[in-house]
Amino acid sequence: MNTANLQLEGVLLALSRLLETMRHKGLLTSGEIETALAEAEDACRRDAACRTISPGQAEGVLFPIRFLRAATNRQEGPAPTFTDIATSIGENKDRNG
Repeated sequence: MNTANLQLEGVLLALSRLLETMRHKGLLTSGEIETALAEAEDACRRDAACRTISPGQAEGVLFPIRFLRAATNRQEGPAPTFTDIATSIGENKDRNG
């Protein structure tokens, strides 16, 4: 695996835990986190650069946002692994087209 991919995995896991900590401390609500990430995904879709790349590349750009959405929409319990979250994203994509 590419080292940059491993670094991205670490950053995404760290960000997801930070968002969850902010939610638990009452700094952000679940709705505020979801809204911010939905706005980020929407901004990406509207970006001309995102529309000029291949669909596969666009999915790659959207993956971190989708990862954070999935990671912060999970039930209470131990922090999920990167693989758990990435798998759930792939399963939902397969179901939702």
